[in-house]
Amino acid sequence: MDFASIRIITEDVDRLARFYQLVTGTDATRPAPVFAEFRTAAGTLAIGSTATVAMLGEHAPKPGRNDSVIIEFLVTDVDAEFARLRDALEDIVLEPATMPWGNRSAMFRDPDGNLVNLFTRPAGQSR
Repeated sequence: MDFASIRIITEDVDRLARFYQLVTGTDATRPAPVFAEFRTAAGTLAIGSTATVAMLGEHAPKPGRNDSVIIEFLVTDVDAEFARLRDALEDIVLEPATMPWGNRSAMFRDPDGNLVNLFTRPAGQSR
């Protein structure tokens, strides 16, 4: 079994896709107006409209209600990435800081309130 993706359900696919295009520096694949994907070697960040889960009825995920998941991106230089994004971020949770376990990390929320972590592992630690 291989991990394939995380999908964020949103009311505004275009807005969230623009935000993650800025964060990742890559264009989204848009197979339909209700769906966007950012593919990496490690997995895919997918963004889907509420229409993509409507068939689940009352069990469908609800946009903007994530309080338990952190979307994490391994980057080469946390400080440089944070500086590049800073002016576009509306909700900064953690300025670049070194964690007790050695990772350098910066956290912010996307437009739907999902927590995003940019991090770098300590020198010499593999992926």
